[in-house]
Amino acid sequence: MSEIRKIGAEGRVAPVTDFPAAPPPAPAAPTPPLAKKERGRYTRPLLLFGLPLLVVLYSCYAYVHAGRFVDTNNAYVKADKAIIAAEVTGKIVEVAVKENDRVERGQLLFRLDDTPYKFALDRAGAALTQTAQDIAAMKLQYRQALAEIELAQNNVAYARVTYDRQVGLVERKIGSISDLDDAKHALDTALKQQELASQRAAKILVDLNGNADVDVEAHPRYQQAKSDRDQAALDLERTNVVAPFSGIASKKPEIGTYVERGSAVMSLVSDGDMWIEANFKETDLTYLRPNQRVEVRIDTYPGFEWQGTVQSVSEATGSEFALLPAQNATGNWVKVVQRVAVRITLHQGSDDPPLRSGMSATVTVDTGHTRTVRDLLPG
Repeated sequence: MSEIRKIGAEGRVAPVTDFPAAPPPAPAAPTPPLAKKERGRYTRPLLLFGLPLLVVLYSCYAYVHAGRFVDTNNAYVKADKAIIAAEVTGKIVEVAVKENDRVERGQLLFRLDDTPYKFALDRAGAALTQTAQDIAAMKLQYRQALAEIELAQNNVAYARVTYDRQVGLVERKIGSISDLDDAKHALDTALKQQELASQRAAKILVDLNGNADVDVEAHPRYQQAKSDRDQAALDLERTNVVAPFSGIASKKPEIGTYVERGSAVMSLVSDGDMWIEANFKETDLTYLRPNQRVEVRIDTYPGFEWQGTVQSVSEATGSEFALLPAQNATGNWVKVVQRVAVRITLHQGSDDPPLRSGMSATVTVDTGHTRTVRDLLPG
């Protein structure tokens, strides 16, 4: 092998080999015109007929299998909520919870000043004792009235005997007219006294509710006084406001706030037994029934899925519960698909992420209904 050295313009010597150059690639053989025609003859019908047929078959498949599930993203997490109101009037002297504290059922939330209600309870207790004594005294008065009636009856009998004797003496011209008048007056007086004693006994018997041997605790006046005492005790107990169920306390009041009976003081939101309220279009309710399986996804936790069950379907659309229902009897009426509330029981586990009332959700209900190709046919 020989090597030739050349000197370039910069004075450097560059080796130059004398290997022969590779031959250029041979040009590709031209496709025969007949082969192109054969390929186009099969490709064009495939595109014209096969592709539309594939689209139709896929559409039929999607139609048949898509009718089983109905979904909506107009759904929200719901929980029991309570507005805690004072059942008695008073000034708040203690607040036992902080904002967003979790409380158990029966736990103290706040306390009102109970001093006036203690006084009221003492007065009601004293009135109850006095009433019992009054009833016992009436029973004694009734027995005394009966004795007075008996005495009046004896006086009437004696006065009648005296009067009859004076009548006989006058008839025999022995007695005087004045003695007869005195006997007549004594008899009339005895009769009146007997009548008064009977009326007094009858009044006392009415006060004893028609039964002279009535038990004190069975008397209406005693029961009324006992009811007043119990009401005073209940008002005193209501100065301690407790949680009606377990949950999260919100909007706590401040010490020193004066509240009226029935006025809202704070809120309590349950953190258990939550459910989903999904507002489905009325056209999606054709095959939706209670006890159907539901998949629930909460927007806050996109990678987590809950299971649920359809509990119930509202009997009216949402517009029926509106403060101002839509007036459809007009000339410019436009039909709008209505929404119906569906309550969904949520199956929560102990390890599930925490939920809060009002969170947005997406629900999918498995109605179990399957469409058929026959449903595509008209009629």
